[in-house]
Amino acid sequence: MSEPQGSEGTTQRLPVIERAPDPDQRDQSASAAAYGPPPVLKGGAGGERRFWSARRVPAAIVAVLLLLVAGFFLYDIAAVRANRSAMHWRRELSRQLAERPLDDTWVLVGAGVAAALGLWLILLAATPGLRAVLPMRRTHTDVRAGLHRDAAAMVLRDRAMEVAGVQSVRVRMSRRKADVRAVSHFRELDDVRADLDVTLAEAIGALGLARPPALSVHVARTTRKKG
Repeated sequence: MSEPQGSEGTTQRLPVIERAPDPDQRDQSASAAAYGPPPVLKGGAGGERRFWSARRVPAAIVAVLLLLVAGFFLYDIAAVRANRSAMHWRRELSRQLAERPLDDTWVLVGAGVAAALGLWLILLAATPGLRAVLPMRRTHTDVRAGLHRDAAAMVLRDRAMEVAGVQSVRVRMSRRKADVRAVSHFRELDDVRADLDVTLAEAIGALGLARPPALSVHVARTTRKKG
């Protein structure tokens, strides 16, 4: 069969994969397609790293909190040096820290909250973030590009809808896997699945991703309401 491929109105005849029907899944039909990764484009390095998030919101929150705490302490220290009494909150804090034992409930709660916040900040600093952006292969050493997962899923869904017999498609795209679930209203399910395997494998290769996700295709028959 022929399917539209590429842009500018060009078409290309796609090979048809002959598969033996599975008697246990002929009516339900679910399968996964395995394919080799596309070759790295000329000038591309391959294996691109993920994009790092700027973490502007967490950095701003930490900066504001540190600024407020430091400002309070500096103001109180300056007031004491000017022969004025220390603020009530600092005297109370010093008394609580001196009198409360380490196994006190509030001390343990405060230590747990501080440890959780510290681990959260370390996690943010050590991980790249931007999980929704998939790095693409480089075609130039000075240019990096990324593709949003929603955009990639939309491309796969549009390509899947071009296959004859497909009524609806739902695509879930992650960094490592593209899960495609299609509903067919005519044709044999194995034939629809084979065409989807070929079409979607080529579509993933055309996305130009540095790490093409594994493709999983599931095809089911449309449910008909009995009158």
